[in-house]
Amino acid sequence: MVSSYFVTGTDTHIGKTRVSCALLQAFAASGRSVVGMKPVVAGCEDGRWADVDLLTAASTVSAPRHSVNPYAFVPPVSPHIGAIQAGIEIDLAVIQHAYRQLQTLAEVVIIEGVGGFRVPLSEQYDGADLACRLGLPVILVVGLRLGCLNHALLTAQAIQASGLLLAGWVANGIDPHMSVQEENMRTLQQRLDCPLLGRLPFDENMGASCAASRLDITRLVATTGQLRE
Repeated sequence: MVSSYFVTGTDTHIGKTRVSCALLQAFAASGRSVVGMKPVVAGCEDGRWADVDLLTAASTVSAPRHSVNPYAFVPPVSPHIGAIQAGIEIDLAVIQHAYRQLQTLAEVVIIEGVGGFRVPLSEQYDGADLACRLGLPVILVVGLRLGCLNHALLTAQAIQASGLLLAGWVANGIDPHMSVQEENMRTLQQRLDCPLLGRLPFDENMGASCAASRLDITRLVATTGQLRE
């Protein structure tokens, strides 16, 4: 049976790709075939979409690029703005179809969202609608910095209000100078109603395999991770 998880975050640039790659490697270390997906990416550097490349490198099976990443926009802007500038509209059905293709290739599919949980994707839909369309359990990445408590709790509330399962969370160090970090961690553990899967320190040179060793995927809330019809 295919297990799938939707990875979201408290904001943009808080480590979703880092955690998604670590999750891929952690599941791979448990003996399962894995593939990463980035349905929408915005921001291209030197002709490359770094997030997509990193997810592909952390996967154990090859998959068509259009399935791994159906929508890619050059400007680092909100996806709905990138789509408008490109003269297209992000179609959730296209993403759902791409996800189904990936399900046939690997035992574990890790889907990395774009921006925060409620980032707009079009005039009608946002990231929450995408997660609901796929019907997957959610893993929340909390970027450890000033303001993370409010951002984490609001995001968790939004996930649960959407009817989705919050399967676990990961603390990711993004500010090496964050004060009272341990106190913030204790508060998050007390208030987030899901298991802490691991804590990644601020380390720009830490690879996916090393990060994976710091995650405990056995703590994920039990779920089949099946696609909602």
